[in-house]
Amino acid sequence: MDLSQYVDALRAHLRATAAAGTEQTQATAGLLADTLEPAVRLALTDALAAMAAEVTTALEDTAVDVVVRGRDPEVVVTRSAAPAAAPTGPAAPADDDEAVARISLRLPESLKTRADAAAAAAGVSLNTWLVRAVATGLQAAPPTAPRSGPGRRMSGWARS
Repeated sequence: MDLSQYVDALRAHLRATAAAGTEQTQATAGLLADTLEPAVRLALTDALAAMAAEVTTALEDTAVDVVVRGRDPEVVVTRSAAPAAAPTGPAAPADDDEAVARISLRLPESLKTRADAAAAAAGVSLNTWLVRAVATGLQAAPPTAPRSGPGRRMSGWARS
């Protein structure tokens, strides 16, 4: 999806609004309009991602994701091959009142491609698949004790 027309429209509106002001106001608006693009693109992409999450929640067998390739977002719609069924594998905690945290996860493209394929094979969205993978990893991982602290011994060597 090319966001250029929306960024350009916002620039034009800003300049048109500033036209009613002084020359200094117009110059300031021109500078703002020229540097506004990255923030506008990010805000529009965030709005699209929020919309995609709402649509995914409303549809049982369809996942809608927003993927950014280069500078522009793409909307990816994935339908599950099987009808909605009981999820397989561990799921996230089922507490509906629990707050949801958003994170930005950077993956190598090859790993993301494999995760996309695994999610499609499981008939779930990539987000659902990742939540299940994290939950599984946390269940399988033994609790770790701190490596150092009071009453703990450390060994090794150091060079100065």
